[in-house]
Amino acid sequence: MKELMKYAAVAALAVGMTFAQAPAGNEPTQAPKAHQGRRGFMTRHLERIANTLNLTDSQKQQARTIFQQARESSRPVRQELKQNREALTAAAKTNKGDSEIQKLSAEQGRLLGHLVEIRTEASANFYQMLTPEQRVKADQMHTQFRQRSHSSARKNG
Repeated sequence: MKELMKYAAVAALAVGMTFAQAPAGNEPTQAPKAHQGRRGFMTRHLERIANTLNLTDSQKQQARTIFQQARESSRPVRQELKQNREALTAAAKTNKGDSEIQKLSAEQGRLLGHLVEIRTEASANFYQMLTPEQRVKADQMHTQFRQRSHSSARKNG
């Protein structure tokens, strides 16, 4: 269980890298950082992680490959999630009944589970390519992230 939690911890750090990769040679120079949206945020997130963990160029390329493959694998699942979410919203608005809502909700849960599986496998592959020193640093980053998240949740809760 603790090993799974380590993978989940790295997933929290690395999941951003799943969506952070711009195609090679397409540096986002048109808009200031504040206006680049999610892609800009995720790119900066990846850069921070790479710098903090002191990833080599080879490791950065491996990470890009790992998370690009995860992104491609998750694309159809994310599309199904979107369609199912829309169907669930429509069912609620048209009062389709409990059985339809339960069926769509169960499907949403199954799809979310599959997405978590894809992301966690990618994060596990990323974690495995780290050196022992980088793993220690990644674990420390996760602990700090959780502490900030819990602190923020207590303030807002």
